[in-house]
Amino acid sequence: MKHGHISDMVAKALAGDLLKGDEIGALFSVPIKTEESFYIQWAGRSISDRVSQGRAEVHAQVGLNISPCFNDCLFCSFARVNGVFSQQSETALEDIIARCIGFEKDGANAIYLMCTADFDFDRFIDCTAAVRLALQPGTVLIANSADFNAKQARRLRDAGCIGVYHALRLGEGRDTRIAPERRLETFRAAREEGLLLGTCLEPVGPEHTISELVEKTLIARDAEPVYCGAARRIPISGTKLAAYGIVSEARMAHILAVVRLAMGFGVQGNCTHEPNAAGAIAGANLFWAESGANPRDDREQTEKSRGLNVEGCRRLFVEAEWDVPAGPSRFFS
Repeated sequence: MKHGHISDMVAKALAGDLLKGDEIGALFSVPIKTEESFYIQWAGRSISDRVSQGRAEVHAQVGLNISPCFNDCLFCSFARVNGVFSQQSETALEDIIARCIGFEKDGANAIYLMCTADFDFDRFIDCTAAVRLALQPGTVLIANSADFNAKQARRLRDAGCIGVYHALRLGEGRDTRIAPERRLETFRAAREEGLLLGTCLEPVGPEHTISELVEKTLIARDAEPVYCGAARRIPISGTKLAAYGIVSEARMAHILAVVRLAMGFGVQGNCTHEPNAAGAIAGANLFWAESGANPRDDREQTEKSRGLNVEGCRRLFVEAEWDVPAGPSRFFS
């Protein structure tokens, strides 16, 4: 290694010690296509292999509705301000259940139900409970919904969810109408009511600074998730943030590996989105298949556009030499 201090930081992470913020920042700052960057990516893969025993997972998400959402997240196709979707629509419950059963039969390790922030919470609970009854008892069901309080977290758990996906996103409160503290309150509510948390450093854009990447990585680590990782922002054509462009998969593989090193050995999962081989090689052991609405897509049915199916995700993992067993998620165990 040319830079001994980088090697020392990687060795510290590999030994199971938690990295400090300035160390994480130093690793994020390493240029890609360098010896140090590939060493970081090797280390990220090494830790992922060790904590998950070489197993990767494919989770599957079903979008329940489309709406011009009042939270106006500038990176989201549902944002009212972006004008991509001007009308509300909701997928019929029978179709939602059929999609979930299809993902289950395809071998997805967990099923997620996703809705926009303005989707009625009682309707989400009713849908979740109906899906839970239709799935096999051992199938893992995860909620990806708006922020919630402790009482609502309890209702999610009682409806059959074992966990939630939630994130304090890059640009939160600046590129969105959501206060960062509201996100943290949801983290706490989930933890207090026994819901396991999956999160991610997202959506990463070229304009985000090292300091913001570090800040959000540390927040994610403090939330004690079952998985973390990194996902890039997919530009929505014609929107404000699209002018910044997109982070390359090569750069994202480096960022993903740094997040893996930062999380320590207590976090099994390391996710990235959208699924790609570079990320899997650098330590991603969680991809998502998708159906229905997708906040990174301007088409109503993402499976006809950007979204991969379970087999497509599994194929990428196999090419990166991961084992992808069927059965309930080990991350959410």
